[in-house]
Amino acid sequence: MRIYKRGQVYWCEFRLDNKHYQYSCKTKDKSIAQEISAAIYADTIRDRFNIPAKNKAKQNIFKDILYKEYIKSCNIANSTLKPMLSRIKHFNIFFDKEINSISELDIKNFQIARKLEIMNLPKNKNKREPEISLKEINHELQILNNFFNYCIKKGYIDKNPCSGVKKLNELSRLKTLSDSDIKKLIAGATNKLTKDLITFLIFTGCRKGEALNLKWDDVDLQNDVIAIKGTKTKYDRYIPISKPLKELLGGIEKEKEQVDKLSTCKYVFNDDGRKLGDFRRSFHTACKNAELKDLRIHDLRHVFASKMVMGGTSLYITGELLGHRTTQMTKRYSHLVPETLKKAVDDIFK
Repeated sequence: MRIYKRGQVYWCEFRLDNKHYQYSCKTKDKSIAQEISAAIYADTIRDRFNIPAKNKAKQNIFKDILYKEYIKSCNIANSTLKPMLSRIKHFNIFFDKEINSISELDIKNFQIARKLEIMNLPKNKNKREPEISLKEINHELQILNNFFNYCIKKGYIDKNPCSGVKKLNELSRLKTLSDSDIKKLIAGATNKLTKDLITFLIFTGCRKGEALNLKWDDVDLQNDVIAIKGTKTKYDRYIPISKPLKELLGGIEKEKEQVDKLSTCKYVFNDDGRKLGDFRRSFHTACKNAELKDLRIHDLRHVFASKMVMGGTSLYITGELLGHRTTQMTKRYSHLVPETLKKAVDDIFK
């Protein structure tokens, strides 16, 4: 058995009865590739010599089913597969056993061990607070939950051991910016495209992907409305265009008309006529120039929401503009409401 890297991922190859076998492990992680290759080799031998499974329970090893069946059944894109593989590597130590022997206690022990591991991280490692990473453990538990549900459907187990395990209480990340910080951030951008994107996200509360996928066909400057389609929640929503946002989009449209090679580009935010894939690097440069630490692109969505709530907008309307499908998501901003109510009372009883 030989494992080697071809391009970005690992491959495995071996010979059996003078026949050469070669498979992609579809992962950049060598340890995971070793697990996958071992499972592939065992399957190949079993199929080649028609070896029956004498004991079904002993064949249902957690890692075998996870890597050989479940991941393939998910049929997920490479962009989603990468973070998933990064998360499931933590399972290898805790669940190296038969699936039907994994109990709720095993899941809770995994949760506790991962929490201790996270909390022992240096406070400013990768510019993130360690408490925020508790969300990662909940993501891992969700993967486990989905995996065991898959095993129930396949008949490997009768009960999901994750069903009685509660998620960790995450600390919500609601970082926002003052008006002066917003001006510094926009001024810190080294190119107009990044300035426009930052401004657009603050004015609309859109997700990064929604902004990058926005097409001119979805922008109605006459009726002052933007249609956000193909969202994370699978529901379209409509965002009113404010006066400063209309000035921003109008300026971009005029530039588009003036440059012939951009006139055929259907995306509002583009790089010389090409669809923009990301702008994290230029955003981080803007943050550095503005001396703003621990700020992410998604935080601009929180800036929009905070300004809406602080301006007197109800949580319901704010949630509609953000595209939240449940009120629970918008309730994170409820702590801002008392300040808004106090301001309303102060304005009346001056």
